[in-house]
Amino acid sequence: MKLSPTSLLLGAASVAQALSGAEWQKQSIYQILTDRFARTDGSTTEQCAITSYCGGTYKGLINHLDYIQGMGFTAVWISPIVKNLEGDTPYGTAYHGYWAQDIYSLNENFGTEQDLIDLSAALHARGMYLMVDIVTNHMGYNGCGDCVDYSLFKPFDNSGYYHPFCEINYDDDNSVRTCWEGDNQVSLPDLKTEDSNIRSTFSEWIKDLVAKYSIDGMRIDSVKHVEKDFWPGFLEAAGIYGIGEVLDGNPAIYGDWQQYMQGLMNYPLFYWVQETFSNPSATMDNLVNGINTLKGQADTTALGVFIENHDQKRFASLTGDMSLAKNAIAFTLLSDGIPILYQGQEQHFSGGDTPNQREALWTSGYNTQSELYQLVATLNQVRNHTLAARNAESGYVKYQAWSVYSDSHSVAMRKGDVIGVFSNLGSGGSGYQINISGGNSGYAGGEQVIQVLGGDCNVITADGSGALNVNVGPDPVVLYKASALEGSGLCGR
Repeated sequence: MKLSPTSLLLGAASVAQALSGAEWQKQSIYQILTDRFARTDGSTTEQCAITSYCGGTYKGLINHLDYIQGMGFTAVWISPIVKNLEGDTPYGTAYHGYWAQDIYSLNENFGTEQDLIDLSAALHARGMYLMVDIVTNHMGYNGCGDCVDYSLFKPFDNSGYYHPFCEINYDDDNSVRTCWEGDNQVSLPDLKTEDSNIRSTFSEWIKDLVAKYSIDGMRIDSVKHVEKDFWPGFLEAAGIYGIGEVLDGNPAIYGDWQQYMQGLMNYPLFYWVQETFSNPSATMDNLVNGINTLKGQADTTALGVFIENHDQKRFASLTGDMSLAKNAIAFTLLSDGIPILYQGQEQHFSGGDTPNQREALWTSGYNTQSELYQLVATLNQVRNHTLAARNAESGYVKYQAWSVYSDSHSVAMRKGDVIGVFSNLGSGGSGYQINISGGNSGYAGGEQVIQVLGGDCNVITADGSGALNVNVGPDPVVLYKASALEGSGLCGR
C-alpha cells in the first residue's frame, strides 16, 4: 500500500520557531476551540447552537489576540485544522475538528490557507507561538462502525489502511491501540499506525504542515490509542515539541510514556486538583501525596498542567464558589510544567458534559475586568517575571515545586522564589494562620515578602530563622520576596 504523499509546501509565510523542550516549558498556553472563540464579524451577541458550527474563524482570532496576550499567555493552541466530515450527525457537526476526512485540505469553516498563515505571522509578530492540535489515530465517518465508505478519506482511502472494526475494551492495552473510538452513530476508523507506509505518510505530512503554516508546537490527540514506538519518528519529522493526550490518572505510567514523548497532559494532577478544590469536605492528602508520587515517576516540568479542556466538565459546573475556582486556577498556573488555560475558564463558564463545555467565548464580551481574567493575568505576570530572572535549565522551570506546609484544608507549595498557599475552605470558610518554617520557606531571617494577589500587596517579614506566619483562605495567597520584584510591574515595582 504505497501512498503518494501530497506536498503541502506551497511556500511558508514565516519560519516556525523550533523551540526546545526547555523553551516550551517557559511558555504558558491558552487553548481555544477555533469555532467558538471569535467570529470574523466581531459579534458578541450571535447565538451559538452548541452542536453546530457557530462561526469562529482564524480572522476572528487574530482580531482578539490582545485579549489573550493581556492575560500573559505566550502561546495559543487551536483546534485541528484539517478538513472534517461534512453535514450533520446525531452529535452535530464536526465544529471541533476531530473527525478528519482529508488531511491534505483545511477545514474551510475556520478560514483559508492564507488566513491560517496570517494567524501564525500575527502571533510571531507578538513574540507568541502557535500550537496546533493533531490527530493521527483515526479518521471520522458519519455512520455505523462496519459500514464505512473508505473512499471518502484522503489519503487513506480503503479498508486496508485500518484495523478491523471492534469496540474498545479499556482494560486491555492492545484493544485500546487497535479498536475504534466512536460508536454506531459516528465511527472513528482506527488507522494501522504500525504500518511503515502510513508512518512515512504521516511523517511527510506533518513536516510539510509545520513548514507551510510555521507551526511551533503540537498538542496530540489520542496518544494512548497509538503504539508507543510511532511517536519518536513522528516527532522527529515534525521538528517541534509535542504535548500528548494520555487520558489516564495513574501516575505510574507517565515515566514510561516520557521515554517516547517528553510532553504529556498531566491528567493525574487534573484529577487530584479537581477532587480537592471542588469540595470543601475533601482533604489535601490525595493532592500532596499524588504530587510527591508523580515527581518520583516522571519529569513533571515537561507536563501540560490544566483543570479544564474541551473534553472535561468545567470546574465551575462542579462548584460555583469563586474562591475555590481561584485556588484551583492559581495552583495549576504555578505548578510544575506548562500551564494551559481553556477558553472561558477566565470568565467562569460552567458548562458540564460534552458538548456543553464548548460555549462561545464571544458571549462574555471578552471582559478583561472579570475577577478570574485579572487573577490569571497576575499569575502569569508572576511566572513570566520569575522565568525572565532565572536560567531555564537550572532555575524556575527545572526547579520542582514541593510542599513546605500542608494540613487538611491548605497546602503551601514553594517553587523558586515563589510560595503559593492554597486552600479549599471556600467562600464561606473561616480563615486561619499557618507557620511556614524557616527551613522550608527559603527566605532569609528578617527578609520582607510581599503578597502579590488581592491588590493590597501586604508585606510579611520573616522572623530571625526565615519562618513566615501566613493567613490562609478563602482566596489563594502568593508570596514573593520583595527584593526580587523589581521590574516585574507587580505591586508597583
